[in-house]
Amino acid sequence: MLGVVSGTPIDFHVHPSTSEYLEGSLGPYLEDLRRHFRLEVPVRTLEQMAKEFEGMRAVLLAWDARTGTGRPPVTNDWVAEACRRYPETFIPFASVDPWRGDEAIAEARRAVRELGMRGFKFQQAAMAFNPADERFFPLWEEIQSLDVPCLFHVGTTGLGAGTPGGSGIRLEYVRPIHLDAVAAAFPRLTIVCAHPAYPWQEEMLAIALHKANVYVDLSGWAPRYFPAELVREIRGRLQDKALFGTDYPFILPERWLREFEALEMPDPVREKILWGNAERLLGL
Repeated sequence: MLGVVSGTPIDFHVHPSTSEYLEGSLGPYLEDLRRHFRLEVPVRTLEQMAKEFEGMRAVLLAWDARTGTGRPPVTNDWVAEACRRYPETFIPFASVDPWRGDEAIAEARRAVRELGMRGFKFQQAAMAFNPADERFFPLWEEIQSLDVPCLFHVGTTGLGAGTPGGSGIRLEYVRPIHLDAVAAAFPRLTIVCAHPAYPWQEEMLAIALHKANVYVDLSGWAPRYFPAELVREIRGRLQDKALFGTDYPFILPERWLREFEALEMPDPVREKILWGNAERLLGL
């Protein structure tokens, strides 16, 4: 079991700010993301990343969207090794390209059983797939059997934002309602829906309230921009199902935490969102 000090914030959504992700997996999409987030997003070393997360824990995400983007992955082996180097800072999440069929299923099994990954990350727009398509159900069945959570992107994305045709990125894949179908078909699969789900925020809240196995992470938006209905629900009915997340390196932890404090959540709710819910979800 990974060691963790209760009361340590756990950022549930962290991409590597290293060349493997920014220059490799994202490549030509990086400039669009920089404009979208109005942030320089420098390439960092793993050591620099670990220093930025001192006093915190961070779920470090692999990335495999080879079929959808033609770009190289941030491999599960790379993420596992990064987490072995900084075990008190990083928690490893795997990724597999769902279009790779049996190979993806075998890699998912290896990632958990051999590499010790604690969950999976999927970005459906980049991967160009609908998770409710039954062709992908064997993958969800396998991950359900491995008893680890899946983190899915919901709502609009900075990938291709502001470019002609959105650089081919299709927003239909990241509508939350597709994950409602997955949650219904796989009730023992823990699904975490990442980001305020613009323009489907109310749809996302309804799903999280209806399905016990669906959670939300609050990454990708600075908290001062959270919709009023999202703030109301995470303060109330969804306080046990909401998770702190930044979408680092596109939003930095210092800014997210500062703006979250300005929302003046009651202390018990604040503690659940910043670390309690994540500790429970990850079995820490």
